[in-house]
Amino acid sequence: MGDDKINPLLLTPAEVTKGEAPASFQAKFITSQGDFTVEFKREWAPLGADRAYQLIKADYYDGISFFRVIPGFMAQFGIHANPKVSAAWQNERINDDPVTQSNTRGMVTFAKTNMPNSRLTHLFINYGNNVALDKQGFAPVGKVVEGMEVVEKLYGGYGGGPPTGPNQGALTAEGNPYLQQNFPKLDYIKDVVILGDEKAEEKGE
Repeated sequence: MGDDKINPLLLTPAEVTKGEAPASFQAKFITSQGDFTVEFKREWAPLGADRAYQLIKADYYDGISFFRVIPGFMAQFGIHANPKVSAAWQNERINDDPVTQSNTRGMVTFAKTNMPNSRLTHLFINYGNNVALDKQGFAPVGKVVEGMEVVEKLYGGYGGGPPTGPNQGALTAEGNPYLQQNFPKLDYIKDVVILGDEKAEEKGE
């Protein structure tokens, strides 16, 4: 993805990370396998819902890959296609939310490290009943309410990472060309549209 195809706001995260999300909102993810819709609820995880809303409104997820898909476990996305954008967001962490919902099938959750307050831009969709993640502090922010069968179709043949799957450091440094050269079967998000937002829906047509 060239610099001319990204929202320039993504290079200045301070301009993106302003304001709160609505109490609830739905976002349609248009992907290489079809469409699915996620409903985000601020009461579940307010800081996470705010970050998801801000990123979607700024077109962060447009053009990026599902780079870590493990059948029966989860599908993860959130490393930007353009390394300049990834670099701009590498320190934009948000504080943890209390876990109020469980990581069951269809729930959407921010990925994090084992360190506190380490959430950035990565989200994952739970395929199975991953309740063990609850005690590890993974707080769901939304749920797939339509199109879970599309999520199930995302290519998961590369596994969770090296040696057979993408290296997250290389993807962060090189962007989509790294994936296209080495992992051509991965699926991608073409566009994300906030339903009920007329301008956003026009963009997604």
